[in-house]
Amino acid sequence: MKRITVFCGSSFGTDKIYQEQAALLGKTLAQQNIELVYGGANVGLMGAVADGVLNEGGKAIGVLPNFLRSKEIAHLGLTQLIVVKSMHERKTKMNDLCDGVIALPGGFGTLEELFEMLTWGQLGLHKKPIGILNINGFYDSLIELTKVMVEKGLLKPVNQEMLLVSDTIEDLLHQMRNYVPPATGKWIDTTQS
Repeated sequence: MKRITVFCGSSFGTDKIYQEQAALLGKTLAQQNIELVYGGANVGLMGAVADGVLNEGGKAIGVLPNFLRSKEIAHLGLTQLIVVKSMHERKTKMNDLCDGVIALPGGFGTLEELFEMLTWGQLGLHKKPIGILNINGFYDSLIELTKVMVEKGLLKPVNQEMLLVSDTIEDLLHQMRNYVPPATGKWIDTTQS
């Protein structure tokens, strides 16, 4: 993996460990010569992960919609800042630039980005590993929800297994490096009886 996209909150949240782990993830990526692709902001966990990379001498590429740039939240110390027209164009560009995805704690935007990447993977539009760094159990309820989706017949187990989860950075990166995408597609073959 040469580049990893990180989705995370534009605020720090209530637990200091979120900021600490975001910065540590950035530092770890830089130490392993993995470039960061992220939303381009200098605020919250987004800023923390970027600063973690940059402070360790790594490369950080931000992808920021123009309307957010005008709100003066763009990180000015990045290796590269790519300005796009829309949120959809941002996600497409972030996908194009990366070899894998990690979600840190965040709100609606983080979940929307995470689930779009999972959906694209489920549909066979990419074969990239997608992971959650489950800091302090932040995503426990979401992980339980995916189990309910399987139990209720709305999500295939093979697609649930696409979501890699760990509470440690090193283990998550190990899982991502060893990821094998599902061999079967989402859709049922209606030509077979």
